Amino acid sequence: MVEANQDSEREQKELEQAVERAHRMRERWLQTGEWPIGRALAMMGRFGWSIVAPILLGAFVGRWLDHKFDTGVTWSGALVMAGAAFGFWAVWRAMHSA
Repeated sequence: MVEANQDSEREQKELEQAVERAHRMRERWLQTGEWPIGRALAMMGRFGWSIVAPILLGAFVGRWLDHKFDTGVTWSGALVMAGAAFGFWAVWRAMHSA
């Protein structure tokens, strides 16, 4: 019983320390305006894929349409440009909502 109580108290203390650490990090972020490196890298990766994925989708769908209708690279070019425009718009929107 005593051992379980000590474990519970230790877990409570660890939780309080984690919450305090999170509050200090948030306060530092609010004062400096800088994000932690992990969060910044995650956002860059997400933005990169937000641009690349629509471009690749446009390229694959465009190639399929070009082969189906024998149109050279008309569909590929148009859909790659549309994918790039959509990707950049999605990143711009995400940056202004964060």
